[in-house]
Amino acid sequence: MAVNYKKLFHLMIEKNLSNSDLQRKAGFSGNILTRLKRNRYVSLESIESICHVLECGVDDILEFIPEEETDNG
Repeated sequence: MAVNYKKLFHLMIEKNLSNSDLQRKAGFSGNILTRLKRNRYVSLESIESICHVLECGVDDILEFIPEEETDNG
């Protein structure tokens, strides 16, 4: 399964939170933000920090997509 962070970026728009604001408040590097944008693996610790900043649950910021959907799309 692949992970997709589209929900995170939509939630950030809803909460009027910029990439740099999230990075600063969650306390992670720009590398993590790049990994999120590219739908790459990030640690559970980073996910937890993001959820804390956005006051949301994991399912509000990411979704799992079956591999066959990512191969075709």
